[in-house]
Amino acid sequence: MGLALGGGGAKGLAHIGVIKELERAGLEIGAVAGTSMGAIVGSWYAATKDIATLEKLFLGVKPEDITPMRKLARNRDGAVFKDGAVPKFLEAHLDGISFEKCKIPFVCIATDVKNGDEAVLSEGKLVPAVRASSSLPVVSSPVEIEGRLLMDGGFVNPVPADALKKMGCDFIIAVDVSSKWLDLTEEKLSVFHLYSLISSALSVVEYQVARRILENADVVLKPQVLGYDWLAFGSAKELIRLGEEEAHAQIEKICRDVGHVMPEKSLFEKFMDFILYSE
Repeated sequence: MGLALGGGGAKGLAHIGVIKELERAGLEIGAVAGTSMGAIVGSWYAATKDIATLEKLFLGVKPEDITPMRKLARNRDGAVFKDGAVPKFLEAHLDGISFEKCKIPFVCIATDVKNGDEAVLSEGKLVPAVRASSSLPVVSSPVEIEGRLLMDGGFVNPVPADALKKMGCDFIIAVDVSSKWLDLTEEKLSVFHLYSLISSALSVVEYQVARRILENADVVLKPQVLGYDWLAFGSAKELIRLGEEEAHAQIEKICRDVGHVMPEKSLFEKFMDFILYSE
């Protein structure tokens, strides 16, 4: 079973919730492909299989820890987190780890700045590849890998379900957290709103490209996160919960489709399901 994780900035924290729910059901993830934020979450999980530590890291982020979009665009250093604690933690734990040493097969997607071609990264060090996959133009500088300048993969493959099919996965779950159509008539095209439109413009591209690529997925999960901003990392708890809820809503179907028998739940677990997921 393969898991394709899409881009979408902070909205990609919903991926953590999806993985938690798949693990809770006893489902084994056999391969992961990620773009942008999906590459960040996917690379960590593929390398460590420890989603709890990643969740704890992001739950510690507060709204005041986030750099405003206009300052991000002005600095062009990609420093989303003011104190740098989150990227430093991730890079410190993934430093020296290569794709070949991941506990789960993993690939991530970037875009070639020169010609717009898709770059499927599956060899060498994880950290530079993930940086490239999540390098949003204007906000971050492109990353050079083997002579190619690479930027955010959302322009060419927002939710890389097709990459998993090429890896031989016979059942693919895609998690789409960003696809939408941007109605520019509702946006104020002023300098004040210019930088907030950067991520929204990328969502337009992702919406169109993802519609075709998602045909490769057997199940498409769409956590209800579109109301959250690209930089809403301070809302990690809610975003992770929305990922759990979306996966929980389809978990029985996924288990049937892959022929997996869910472990019997205790009375307490059934009670918690009623509290958390009943409408």
